[in-house]
Amino acid sequence: MSKLSWYTRACAFFVALATAAVTLPAQTFKTLDSFDNADGAAPWATPVQGSDGSFFGTTQNGGNTACALGCGTIFKITPDGTLTMFSFDGTNGSDPYAGLVQAANGDFYGVTSTGGTGNGGGLCATNCGTVFKITPGGKLTTQHNFDWTDGASPTGTLIQATDGNFYGTTQVGGASGSGLIFKMTSSGTFTTLYSFTGGADGALPVAGLIQATDGNLYGTTWGYGYQNQNDGTVFKITLSGTLTTLHSFELTDGALPFAGLVQAADGDFYGATEEGGAYNYGTIFKMTPKGMLTTLHSFSGGTDGDTPISTLIQATDGDFYGTTSYDGAHPNFGTVFAITPSGNLTTLHSFDSTDGSYPYAGLVQATSGGFYGATFAGGSSSACEFGCGTIFSLSVGLGPL
Repeated sequence: MSKLSWYTRACAFFVALATAAVTLPAQTFKTLDSFDNADGAAPWATPVQGSDGSFFGTTQNGGNTACALGCGTIFKITPDGTLTMFSFDGTNGSDPYAGLVQAANGDFYGVTSTGGTGNGGGLCATNCGTVFKITPGGKLTTQHNFDWTDGASPTGTLIQATDGNFYGTTQVGGASGSGLIFKMTSSGTFTTLYSFTGGADGALPVAGLIQATDGNLYGTTWGYGYQNQNDGTVFKITLSGTLTTLHSFELTDGALPFAGLVQAADGDFYGATEEGGAYNYGTIFKMTPKGMLTTLHSFSGGTDGDTPISTLIQATDGDFYGTTSYDGAHPNFGTVFAITPSGNLTTLHSFDSTDGSYPYAGLVQATSGGFYGATFAGGSSSACEFGCGTIFSLSVGLGPL
């Protein structure tokens, strides 16, 4: 995943290519908070709106200094910008790339990519990660410690399915070391549902899962696929563990789907690939439940941005909204965009570092209609070399912030 090295990309220069995307002035954009490392740094995951109206999320770094870059935090931010947090200490997890899900019982559940008590016999240098729950009041309980045999380095946000259980992925580990899909009850009973082989079924499932209207789970793998082309796959898996590969990417139609899927109102699935497409800067695609894939947009690396790694959302207006990690009107800092189901893309905001940079996270549409998100770097704090990241809001006429 070297392309996601924000330090390298921050120092690189890109020549903007011509693009058919429409670039608009910034909408009603607000930076709600700039992390300062003590309260967190480098948020990767999309925030979630809790039942109390506040937004909850994670930062990969910052907080407790028991880890070299900080062990990471959980934050709560109200719509007016008040921030509170919980710091991991390594023993209860560290480096949470994934976001949170609020369960039916009101608690939040998530995963850390490292830390915990299992090191897989030395296969995990900083231990293999955890599953945790945290109450809205901030009390954290470790539900599971990964040990490589049952997975390692989970980076995708959990879902709670209609059966009440939680389902998730680990990037590596399992029977072949290529990652797996797991099930966990709300009390912490853990079951491996499927281990990827690293062949035609894919490898490295970095994104989380969704449950579709047919009751099955759908997701992506970041690597491998048909004839080991290493471009990734889209798959379906039943709740009992039967997996079907629906599509293998071939570079021309996209490559390396870091993001998960969203099922739209029309029943089709929509997603993004980090690379591939006409210019090799990533794509937006739609796919039918049977696996027929259509490329809706190929990013050019210009004002329309490049490297979309976050999961799209379908907003109340029927369009899809998301972010690109890099480029835009201020080269290399990333964008927020909207795209219609037919593929007409509009750039809504280009980051300029002062208001954030590298929005690896996606967007959440609040109950008010506005959008909220996070950037990995940038902002006003000098505690991190390129800024510690921000939380922002953006209104595009669908409702107030």
